[in-house]
Amino acid sequence: MSPQDVFSDLVGQDEPVRILRRAAAAAARVMAGDPDPGGGMTHAWIFTGPPGARRTVAARAFAAALQCERDGTGCGECHGCHTALVGTHADVHVVATEGLSIGVKETRMLVLRAASAPSGSRWQVVIVEDADRLGERASNALLKAIEEPSPRTVFLLCTPSVHPDDIMVTIRSRCRLVSLIQPSAAALGEFLVRRHGMAPEQASWAAAAAQGDVERAQRLTADPESRSRRDEVLGVPRRLTNIGACFEAATKLEAATKQEAAAAVAELDQAERAALERALGAGGTGKGATSAMRGAAGQLKELERSQKARATRAQRDAIDRALQDLVGFYRDVLVTTMRAPVAMVHGDLAAVTSAAAEKWAPESTLRRLEAVLACRDSIDRNVKPQVALEAMMVTLWRG
Repeated sequence: MSPQDVFSDLVGQDEPVRILRRAAAAAARVMAGDPDPGGGMTHAWIFTGPPGARRTVAARAFAAALQCERDGTGCGECHGCHTALVGTHADVHVVATEGLSIGVKETRMLVLRAASAPSGSRWQVVIVEDADRLGERASNALLKAIEEPSPRTVFLLCTPSVHPDDIMVTIRSRCRLVSLIQPSAAALGEFLVRRHGMAPEQASWAAAAAQGDVERAQRLTADPESRSRRDEVLGVPRRLTNIGACFEAATKLEAATKQEAAAAVAELDQAERAALERALGAGGTGKGATSAMRGAAGQLKELERSQKARATRAQRDAIDRALQDLVGFYRDVLVTTMRAPVAMVHGDLAAVTSAAAEKWAPESTLRRLEAVLACRDSIDRNVKPQVALEAMMVTLWRG
């Protein structure tokens, strides 16, 4: 596999990559006029996998291979591959939401676009990131397009699982499934050394701590603030000494993630508002500009709603990263207690993990682990983060 190969960023996904390569080659033969080339090419695909499996990266790579001008090899060097990967290909459309859901209006516009013939000579590819965020009406609109596809249109849907909570059953039944896995720490560590030039020891630590998430591993090695936030979260179990400490820990974690989210979206929010105000005539002195600004309240309010939804999602993502770190910690305690011959997630906390393993019974550790997972599930179901975190902290204290 050459460094420029479109699939080279998919770590530890040998079987999914084999499936996608074969389908892309079959698609190229379809374009060449072969009526039944085999290879499993179809018009609708679902990419599933845990956090860090890089579902969207896989979908974009497959889109690039479909547009590859060298018989669907996904060479990464031709014009089709390059423009698909960088997001400038005219026939590759990505639907992504920074809010909590993908609306029906946006989905209907997507369906209309998908019905048109590709402007080039290959495929019209539609990638839906976070397809699990499609509402019921949006899902129904997408289902109709998948049921009656245009002959040269391919849908690529990314979702954590095919559970009915994540994707409509009728959509699932019409798609081919690509199941991505969480890459092993060894595979991710090797990738970080090879692709990003990290020192082997640093790469091994980051790969384990990030639990298979490539982007998280890169942040942990490059961003001191990310390491500091991780250290703060992993210090929580030691601070839970009484009921008051539980509520204090929940408040601090909720506030820290809110601050992290606000910092992440602040620059974009400001740029969006400034651009909209300029478009509406802000700074103008004429009568027309003044009138336009008076009538712009609705558009500014809509922008504020969109930005608030984005901030909410950013906070939930930050909370989820913190909870994932706690899952790793309690898993390490259980592994230590049971003397299981598997690698640790947080190897730099071996002393703390051993002390906890001596203090807690396995059943108590398991209850704590389940409490963290239950907190993640509650937040996914729109329970207020503060409430979910408080309930979790109390269980972590009591065991």
